[in-house]
Amino acid sequence: MATRYYTASSIDGFIADAENSLEWLFPNDIDQAGPMNYQSFITDVGALAMGATTYQWLLDNFADEWHYEQPVWVFTNRAFPTPISDVRFVSGEVASLHADLVAAARGKHVWVVGGGELAGQFADAGLLDEIWVQYAPVVLGAGAPLLPRKLDLTLLDVARNRDFCCARYAVGRVGGSSA
Repeated sequence: MATRYYTASSIDGFIADAENSLEWLFPNDIDQAGPMNYQSFITDVGALAMGATTYQWLLDNFADEWHYEQPVWVFTNRAFPTPISDVRFVSGEVASLHADLVAAARGKHVWVVGGGELAGQFADAGLLDEIWVQYAPVVLGAGAPLLPRKLDLTLLDVARNRDFCCARYAVGRVGGSSA
């Protein structure tokens, strides 16, 4: 079991543009069955930790469909409508809720989905094990950063998936060891 941050990024390190849009991502070609693909990744996920901005984006863009069977913890200080699935709204330190995520995952991985800041909070608490990034051939120049803090990473795997350069990293730990 690992806690993983899986996301797409522009090559200059942004997961959303300055208007919080992902439209820049969709024209790029990716093999849905290729290296480090989403379907293979999500099969091994048992619980999700999601930022409020990502949750709002999903509501705005997929109001009538929910893409996750796993329980989802939305880290927020905002009020949202009653969720349509197994969604829990939480606030506070990620460290105090991580054990609940792990228990709900039942031996599978925890996915930190959307939100470099949320992934950074898991890393700050020593709870983020891996970062998976699908780099799109786009330069945005501004937007929501992939990770808004310094982290030491170890490259575990790299692959090309059509237009995307896919990389998987272990997150460094205090004392220089990694997951």
